[in-house]
Formats: sequence, C-alpha cells, structure tokens
Amino acid sequence: MTGRTTTVLGIGNVLWADEGFGVRCVESLQQRWDFAPEVGLIDGGTQGLYLIQHVQSARQLLIFDAIDYGLPPGTLKVVDDDEVPRFLGARKMSLHQTGFQEVLMLAQLTGHYPQRIRLIGCQPEELEDYGGSLRPVVRAAMAPALELGLQTLRDWGHVALARATPLAEDDAVTVPTLALGAYEAGRPPAEQACRVGDERFLARAPTR
Repeated sequence: MTGRTTTVLGIGNVLWADEGFGVRCVESLQQRWDFAPEVGLIDGGTQGLYLIQHVQSARQLLIFDAIDYGLPPGTLKVVDDDEVPRFLGARKMSLHQTGFQEVLMLAQLTGHYPQRIRLIGCQPEELEDYGGSLRPVVRAAMAPALELGLQTLRDWGHVALARATPLAEDDAVTVPTLALGAYEAGRPPAEQACRVGDERFLARAPTR
C-alpha cells in the first residue's frame, strides 16, 4: 500500500467535559503507539466541513466520539458503515455532530467515500461543564476503546508498535495548551470558575 489509506479521527470539544472523549482517544493513541505512514491520526475537534478532505481521501475511516446512545455512562458501542451517519444524527449533542454528519453525506455525494467506516462511541455522563474534563467513568472507558481501535486497525491490515517512550504533549495531535496534562494543570476548580457559561448572562431566580 502506498499513501494514506486509513484515517483515525477523534471529534468533539475538549472544553465541554465528556464531549472531549474522541479527541482524547486519538491523542492517547498517538502518544503511546507508532503507526506506518498510511495511517493518519487527526484531531477533528469541531471542524465540521473542514474535515471533508480527510474523509474523501480515506479508504478506511475509524472515528472516536462521545455519542448519546441512551445507555449507562461510560458504555461503549461500535457502529459500522451505513449505520454511522444514523447514530451521529439520532441524538445530536452538539453542532459538531451535525457538521460531521453533513461531511459524510457530502463525501458520499462526491463519490469519494470510505470503503469501511467504524465508529467507536462512548456514552457521556456530563456535557454541561465548560472547562471541565472527562468524568471518571468516561475516562475509564478510554482503555477498552483504544483496544477496540487497535484491533480494528489490525483487522484492516495495520500493525501499531508501542512506543518505548510516549510522545511529549507538545508533539500530540491536539494543540499543546489543550493536551490533557496541560489542560488539567491549568484548569481552575469549579468554585473559582463558572462551568456553565458566562455568569453575567445566566438566568437568575428573582430576588425577593
């Protein structure tokens, strides 16, 4: 095989607690494992239609994301191929899922659509926590999610080699200031920072 044949894409917003699950999975994969050039790891964030080129150029597409399946928090569910757009659109949690559903539709319309797609989704526990991080039950789901991802890549013909020394956070797919370690170190506690939005504009109960 020559050129990139498989794209591993983490989507979501790391600033909204469990919404960052997908991005954190791809970040961890890159830090701990080394892949051949035909495998590309992408922090898709909330880029929406800007991800179209990555989808169009992939023969196989592996997606990590937080998905509202209506299951207990931390539950993983694997969805394949034609079912992926349906699950992304069934219970939209944020605009990034609407945007990525449109990316898949556009890729299909242009005739440049992956031969295989797999979505590894995790049921979130908390999303309304601006500046928060993954909840423990969702963070614990990362290890089995990564193993599912590695097994998927093996099934698709890609062997990952464990790094003797994990990559530094500055070398991760995420922006250095949003890498998990830096993000946790610089995040103020909830009692010092409003986690649900700008408190000047939040609805308040009338005072008596």
